[in-house]
Amino acid sequence: MLHYPHIDPIVFSLGPLRVHWYGIMYLVAFGAAWYLARLRARAPGSTWTAEQVDDFVFYAMLGTILGGRIGYVLFYATKLKWWLDDPWYPIKVWDGGMSFHGGFLGVMTAIAVFARRTGKRVWDVFDFAAPLPGLGILAVRIGNFINGELWGRPTGAWYGFQARDAFGNELGARHASQLYEATLEGLVLFLVVWVFTRRPRPRYAASAMFLVLYSLARITVEFVRVPDAQLGYLYLDWVTMGQLLSLPMLFAGLLLAWRAATHPEPSGNRIP
Repeated sequence: MLHYPHIDPIVFSLGPLRVHWYGIMYLVAFGAAWYLARLRARAPGSTWTAEQVDDFVFYAMLGTILGGRIGYVLFYATKLKWWLDDPWYPIKVWDGGMSFHGGFLGVMTAIAVFARRTGKRVWDVFDFAAPLPGLGILAVRIGNFINGELWGRPTGAWYGFQARDAFGNELGARHASQLYEATLEGLVLFLVVWVFTRRPRPRYAASAMFLVLYSLARITVEFVRVPDAQLGYLYLDWVTMGQLLSLPMLFAGLLLAWRAATHPEPSGNRIP
């Protein structure tokens, strides 16, 4: 059995200002996405400029933060009491609570706005963005691990962690579902999509790969991850909100994969 290291979630404090590892992981995520996007923009035949990458990452940052918080409030913070006790709760990002699926919808909206302003096709921007989030997801899930949140179900396996909740209460041996997600949704997703997109691919193919891999990884890990206490299991003591929100991503990814395979179109991200 492994022992959880109990890392202080606060890196340092300056008066009332407290810098958290979780916030730093978001900075790492955005920095990694910007670096990878710049790298791809410099590839021979790329139709992207460095300035477009900078603008795109800015839009994506706004979409991630706003969408992630709004998504958490709508999908997970369902207890009306939270809103009645604190009407400002939805905008208190510093109190934690972010939804990947909300952030994903926020980024999709940001991509649509960016594409319209730059004259690019929306699906070309989606395909360009597909390899970028993996390392960021890895970093943020490590932030969840440092915070001691999102633990999995009890386990007797040797790789289980002796965990505690946010209040210091002993939880017993648990699956480190944060690290499972960091590996599957983060590292594996990044490596596969990054290598896949090193060669020119038809329009929709990169987006399809991202959607299918992420949704399958998330649905799989949700079988050992404990759902948010305010929601619990939605059906049959195993169906979770994360799984339900991932199913449309899976279906959309399969549809895009079929579209790319049967009606291939050249991507606008490379000069023909």
